[in-house]
Amino acid sequence: MDMMKFIKIDESSRVPKYQQIIDSIIHNISEGNLTMDEKIPSINMFSEEFYLSRDTVEKAYSILKERNIITSIRGKGFYISRTKLISKVNILFLVNKLSSYKLRTYNHFVDKIGANSHTDLHIYHCDETLFLNLLDKNKSAYDYFVIMPHFKTEDLKHESFSEKVLKAINNIPKEKLILLDNSKPIFSRHTTEIYQDFENDIYMALNEGIEKIRKYKKLMLIYPKKSVYPYPKRILHGFRKFCVEHKLDFEVFDRIYDDMIIKKGDLFITIEEADLVNLVKQAREDEFVLGKDIGVISYNDTPLKDLLGITVMSTDFKVMGETAAQMILNKTKGKVKVPFNFIERNSL
Repeated sequence: MDMMKFIKIDESSRVPKYQQIIDSIIHNISEGNLTMDEKIPSINMFSEEFYLSRDTVEKAYSILKERNIITSIRGKGFYISRTKLISKVNILFLVNKLSSYKLRTYNHFVDKIGANSHTDLHIYHCDETLFLNLLDKNKSAYDYFVIMPHFKTEDLKHESFSEKVLKAINNIPKEKLILLDNSKPIFSRHTTEIYQDFENDIYMALNEGIEKIRKYKKLMLIYPKKSVYPYPKRILHGFRKFCVEHKLDFEVFDRIYDDMIIKKGDLFITIEEADLVNLVKQAREDEFVLGKDIGVISYNDTPLKDLLGITVMSTDFKVMGETAAQMILNKTKGKVKVPFNFIERNSL
């Protein structure tokens, strides 16, 4: 076959032979030497031509099939199935939920990583089984795995890493793994992490606004105890630490209830969007002025909160995405804490 003259296998290279096969086929597709639906050599033919073991060629073809670069037709052989620009770097981006700020991180990551990479986004909805299946199915198909680890227990409480998740993540080569958003101290210093420090972030942010916060009589954190997408308990710990240290009266609710009793001098800290909307709606019905009669601080910034003048405490999701991409591009390792900002607006 004409394809054989394009394939290059370097016996002296330390790059595994199966990876050389993959790289060579991808290169020739990008160069136009291999076209859509073109038949490629059988595993036996390829192994005989280049004096390679059948297992080596089979592994390369298996990975190319997982990436949808080639396809097999029973009784006929293997064919090229994808001729669009094949990226030099293939990335699996695993996110626990598709919120506006998670999507912002992903978009800034994709913008920064550039056109020479292809990033597949998968949402696993905080579900351990779905996450493990996605990881197992794609374990050989990607050059990098970018993971936001947040899971839920059977009773809908937050869990960072179960034993099964830890085992699966530890099976990913450290040079291919980037942990985003959530961290765990047990990972080695060789693991790349771009993370939030949930407890200290909220504690430090509230301290930035202490002068305005002191004018309120009572602080109320709306922390969903059980949720389809649960939140780290470290947020709750940081809030309590702040209130106790400053001797502030506080209470924790799991949601904003319909017809909730709201009094002048209350300060609410909301996490979920639905609670913020319900709170603002009730405040308006009671003719309370935000920032004067009651205070509102929301967790994680969005353009709508900016438009409405809602004070926020928020991770810089743009920095999170761009930092992850830059570390891949530069092939650098390490642990980077993402900036967490207190942004004061009219609601405080």
